[in-house]
Amino acid sequence: MYQIIAQFCGGVGIFLIGMTLMTDSLKALAGGTLKSWLTRFTRTPLKAAGSGLGLTLIMHSSTATILATIGFVSAGVLNFSQAIGVVIGANIGTTSTGWLVALLGVKFSIGTIALPIIGLGAIMKLLLKGKAGLLGFALAGFGLMFYGIDLLQVAMAGVATQVDFSVFGYATLWAQLILVLIGVIMTVLLQSSTAAITTTLAALATGAIDLHQSLLLVIGQNVGAVSIILLSVVGASMNAKRTAVANVFFNLVCAVLAFVILLPLFLWWATVDTAWGHIDDVILVAAFHTAFSSFGALFFLPFIQQLQHVIVRLLPSHEPEILSYLDQASFSVPGLAISSAQHVIYAALGQIFELLHDALQNGHLPSQSQLQQLDDIIQQLETYLDKIPVSDNLNDRQRLIALLRIMVYVRVLRNDLEQINRVVLLRTMPFIHQVALDYMYILDSHYKVIQQFNSIEKMQSLQIELKNLKTWQSQHRDELRQKIMDYAGTHQLSAATSLELLAAQRWLERLIAHSQRLANVLDENANILKQEAIEPSTDVNTQDPVVPDMSQQP
Repeated sequence: MYQIIAQFCGGVGIFLIGMTLMTDSLKALAGGTLKSWLTRFTRTPLKAAGSGLGLTLIMHSSTATILATIGFVSAGVLNFSQAIGVVIGANIGTTSTGWLVALLGVKFSIGTIALPIIGLGAIMKLLLKGKAGLLGFALAGFGLMFYGIDLLQVAMAGVATQVDFSVFGYATLWAQLILVLIGVIMTVLLQSSTAAITTTLAALATGAIDLHQSLLLVIGQNVGAVSIILLSVVGASMNAKRTAVANVFFNLVCAVLAFVILLPLFLWWATVDTAWGHIDDVILVAAFHTAFSSFGALFFLPFIQQLQHVIVRLLPSHEPEILSYLDQASFSVPGLAISSAQHVIYAALGQIFELLHDALQNGHLPSQSQLQQLDDIIQQLETYLDKIPVSDNLNDRQRLIALLRIMVYVRVLRNDLEQINRVVLLRTMPFIHQVALDYMYILDSHYKVIQQFNSIEKMQSLQIELKNLKTWQSQHRDELRQKIMDYAGTHQLSAATSLELLAAQRWLERLIAHSQRLANVLDENANILKQEAIEPSTDVNTQDPVVPDMSQQP
């Protein structure tokens, strides 16, 4: 019995290691393709489902697809309704592993073939670099998966001779629900619905369980898959939680439809002799798994908008909407986390410029609550940036460095807001207030472009105009100060008030200088984004990194 348990545990472990190796390697090979694919092919619910299906087939993991989708929603790349479509497609795509196991894994003893595949993959990883090395890891993972299946078959054959599974009957509704619950527990313990379903197929192929039991287990295993997603969004953003809840809704409804409609249908089908003879039970289970995910997709796709409204009502957001982009689920894809942070950084800049506009243009000073909200955003941004893992991708590393530099000026401009009450004095001096209005005109004319953060031409224009204003101000500094002194004398102002007027002029001068340096960094970041768009991403393992210019740091 000990040998059977050891073979079972080893088979499951080797299968999981192989699947993880293959999934991670294929995801790394895909690189930026995930983002470009999802942004291009998710415009309609049907296209979104097709994208989820395709990506899951490529990466061999619905969990990887769904977690990436959650990250894209948090980064603002996808909206919530698009994410629901991708989740539905991913659940259909994950059934492909069942077919692979049913047609190859339990039909042929491929353990001996798997070993050379593992060896070939390992040699490729050791001798080759870059994508060829990743392909080697994927091959090794593929071989390990089937070697694990081979061990599982041996273990299950032993279990069938020593354990009587007839005690897990299905004569009553409660007995059937207990089998479904066992399927759920299997997935939770193994942390992989694919591994749980593979174990079930191996048990069925060796006669340890019968068709009816295996179908009920598969229903439970599909429901149990949501536990992995739910664990991944603990402490994550509201959008991440909503996407996870959409996955729960889908899996639960699919399970109910499968239990009520498809289960009796497939049990009847198993008794029918077709033109090709009796259908193999293992093939029937694989077909059942695909059928109930596809059936659920047909049920859900027309009602994606309604599902979205229901989930938003169930999970309302009580924090500033912009903070929903800072989703920790994005850390699994560093480029995605950087995009999330970038979105929030530029939104924070937008809030700072709005506060400056209201003060300089309209004379409305920001309230304490507005400043506190801005402080909360900046604090969470800094915490998020600290946690972003360092990527092997050169473009991602350059983008992260650029964002850290922009963050320096976000903090500098926030400090400038501490003395924004000087605007009251500036507005009393028309010749100084006009400089402030010129500054605001430049910012206002580029505000939307800054929010889009990737238009190089407009960023260059912002940089040039602020530089010209700063140069003019430096050239006329003495003249402006003399005008302030003349103004104070004409209006018989006290020496203390005169000093306050001079301090207000110096504050405006610093504000313009800080904004001009920020424009330099924004321009550099726009160039990095444009370069990334026209060139394929580079892995630091295949090319020496280029150190970005840090000369504009304050």
